[in-house]
Amino acid sequence: MNSLNAILTGIKDIWAHKFRSFLTMLGIILGVASLVGMAAIVKGMENGMKEAMIAMGGADKVLLRDQPVPPYQEHLADEAPGRTMVDVMALRSSAPLVRLVSPEMALENVVLTRAEKSVVPSECVGVWPAALDMNLHTVGHGRFFNDLDEELASSVCVIGTGIRDDLFGSPEKTGQETIPIGETVRINGQPFTVVGMFTRYEGEQERKQRELEQAQPKKKEAGPARQRGWGRRGGWAFWRKNYTVYLPLNTMWVKFRSASGANNVPDPRLSDIDLKVANLELMEPALQQARNVLLVTHRGIEDFNFQTQENQIENINKQIRNARLSGGIIAAISLIVGGIGIMNIMLASINERIREIGICKAVGATGLAIFTQVLMESVVVSLLGALLGLAASYGLVALLATLSPTQNSPVITPLGMGIALLFSAGVGIAAGLFPALKAANLDPIQALRYE
Repeated sequence: MNSLNAILTGIKDIWAHKFRSFLTMLGIILGVASLVGMAAIVKGMENGMKEAMIAMGGADKVLLRDQPVPPYQEHLADEAPGRTMVDVMALRSSAPLVRLVSPEMALENVVLTRAEKSVVPSECVGVWPAALDMNLHTVGHGRFFNDLDEELASSVCVIGTGIRDDLFGSPEKTGQETIPIGETVRINGQPFTVVGMFTRYEGEQERKQRELEQAQPKKKEAGPARQRGWGRRGGWAFWRKNYTVYLPLNTMWVKFRSASGANNVPDPRLSDIDLKVANLELMEPALQQARNVLLVTHRGIEDFNFQTQENQIENINKQIRNARLSGGIIAAISLIVGGIGIMNIMLASINERIREIGICKAVGATGLAIFTQVLMESVVVSLLGALLGLAASYGLVALLATLSPTQNSPVITPLGMGIALLFSAGVGIAAGLFPALKAANLDPIQALRYE
């Protein structure tokens, strides 16, 4: 008997016992659906994590951090210069593998006010225009700083939409989008003109939450209105970008930092220096090149280190691996249980067909043909269950999206479907081996006596 005939015979036997076959396949259906569904959920989680990482600048971003001097240089600790504009200029001129250098000077304990309203930003930073590319910002309205603003230390700022919502009103409250270009806000009491506003940053979860709230009828809230801001409802990365305030670097220095050092002596140190390498594949050579430059500007004192996004990528991959492993084990157990069900029903089927098997052997069927027939029936049951499980997985994913409409969408992947099919085929083969061997080894004389 060839394989095609064995498959067709197996399908006929399944069709002849439809309800029994469905119950047999149910374990495989649930196992495959859970395996594909779990893979889809994990893929959605992975997309959300990587979305947040990209929002903070991407994989090619490197942070230059301060660090305590190593033990062998403790006697030089008082001479450590920290991060200064000297480093920025040296990196721009002497580190060709670094394509972008962005200095930052941050202001702590900041409050922005307008009339009776106030908001605490996630960060208030003096920057160069390079910060737009470095942190993947986009100016949605107005403009960014120019060379004249930097030279004159102009009192201008660019704000995020979260700041706009809290100080000028969100589109949901005002009924239209407020564009505060030309308006005045006070930063720690000093007046600044808003010359630009970033676009609203939101991940998939934030977008779904917003669309869900827009679709629902508004309810009147008791008590004073709460100022929440869009970003707080979702990922930290998007909230931070929406509550950012940028000033020209020179403005930050002149108006806030020039007399902030000890004994009112100007402190030339920067809060941060961010780098972007020209080529991700040359990350290590680029960092070594930057390190050599900084050792010159710091007179050999190693009071700095580099923090790359690789650590964050490794953490994301570790979490995803753990989620896949735990979900895969649960789904595999379900498939194994389904395989036990297939083996049980195949043994019962052989007991029902002992006389039929004996007749087949008596008229010339070989043990191999009987073995192949029974094994094919087991595999057909398993694969049909797998196909039904794949169809059920789409319904499961749709149900999850309905129950948790604000979460990252599960994504069904071809890899997850392929693994489920292969594992189901393996379960079918394993479940059919013992019944097939039992049928192939039946004595035809004893089988023909069976009633």
